[in-house]
Amino acid sequence: MIDKETALARCQELVALAQKTGADAADAVARANASESVSMRLGRLEEVERSESEEIGLRVFVGKRSASIHTSDFAPEGLKALAERAVQMARHAPEDRHAGLAPADAQFTGDMPDLELDDPDQPDPAALREAALATEEAARAVAGVTNSNGGSAGASRAVVALATSTGFARGYAGSGFSLSASVVAGEGSSMQTDHASRGARFLADLPAPETVGGEAGRRAVERLNPKSIPSSKLPVVFEPRIAGGLVGHLLGAMSAPAIARKASFLLGHEADELFDPAIRIVEDPLRKRGQRSRPFDGEGVRTGPRELVRGGRVTGWLTNVSSADQLGLELTGHASRGGGGSPGVSASNVHMEPGAVSPEALMADIEDGLYVTSLFGQGINTVTGDYSRGATGFRIRQGQIAEPVAEITIAGNLLEMYRALTPADDLEMHRSINVPTLRVDGMMVAGE
Repeated sequence: MIDKETALARCQELVALAQKTGADAADAVARANASESVSMRLGRLEEVERSESEEIGLRVFVGKRSASIHTSDFAPEGLKALAERAVQMARHAPEDRHAGLAPADAQFTGDMPDLELDDPDQPDPAALREAALATEEAARAVAGVTNSNGGSAGASRAVVALATSTGFARGYAGSGFSLSASVVAGEGSSMQTDHASRGARFLADLPAPETVGGEAGRRAVERLNPKSIPSSKLPVVFEPRIAGGLVGHLLGAMSAPAIARKASFLLGHEADELFDPAIRIVEDPLRKRGQRSRPFDGEGVRTGPRELVRGGRVTGWLTNVSSADQLGLELTGHASRGGGGSPGVSASNVHMEPGAVSPEALMADIEDGLYVTSLFGQGINTVTGDYSRGATGFRIRQGQIAEPVAEITIAGNLLEMYRALTPADDLEMHRSINVPTLRVDGMMVAGE
């Protein structure tokens, strides 16, 4: 896999070739990834996978016409052909008066911060195999587990580099490690499956394989013999590992491209108190060892911590160059970039600050409710905020988690759900979107 310096040099070379070929402006992004994973099933080696990929993408502007193209050919002849092809394409593209590069004064400058993204400790295949086996064995050791879909351990490393014709040229590298297990509990038609997984930037930050495997086994066994639930309006409590999806829907609606397309349920609600005033949602792209930490965004714009929700209100939209120009807004450092195509928008390391009560206290006054542990289906209307998802979890009776439930649907509207949302105090910071246990009163639960 190419290193950061080589990737950056190829980006600068490609931008220069594009300008020499006739582009008025250009930017190039290079990405390289290497990953290795080992899977074990029933104590035997199931799969060893190793992959490497490298690609470089070029975006060129001829006036207000632009084109984007990418390749995995880093040879000089390949880059020259890529630049020529991109400029030819741009000359025949329609004009887009909002397209362009980020201005130099908005781009990241100065010394690169040490975000601790790249762990030099890379395990060999034997160590990955041992970790995968230990994870699966811990899951299978839970009483009631009858079969296994496998345990796995993985390690990866990625390089990102970006160069623009405005003079920006930076790159960084990052590592990632993971453990997971999926097991089956019960027999015959009553079998239930569940899983557990954890990821971290540094190997030392991963929990022990026994912790991950034990969680997978416990979750599968606890789901045995589920029942349905009578249809009614109930308080619904979301466990942290799925509750982040509610914040994810908010981030999508705060995307300036969605606002510009009038495809966001937040339109017209910019000044509304969407949440309880005590709720605060924060983004920190510069958090050390964060899953989505980055010193600059996909257009080279500087990033930094910011409040996304303060006093129950959103603080503004998340922009890239095109959407900021359309809406007359400032750049916020949220551009996201793949190998090809125009930049999108994404947030980095988001969390909802914890509430003041424990999950047990949050549920204590619920006479009849639902504790949701998994969701499926994509019944989200991003324009209206209507929300409908299949769900499984547990009944809440007299403030206590009771029997497992399945074959149910939960529904509401995200605007109403946010107003009725209360967080617990059990926030943990190991995901890209981190939230505590969340309670939403008054949701429609459809079952038997």
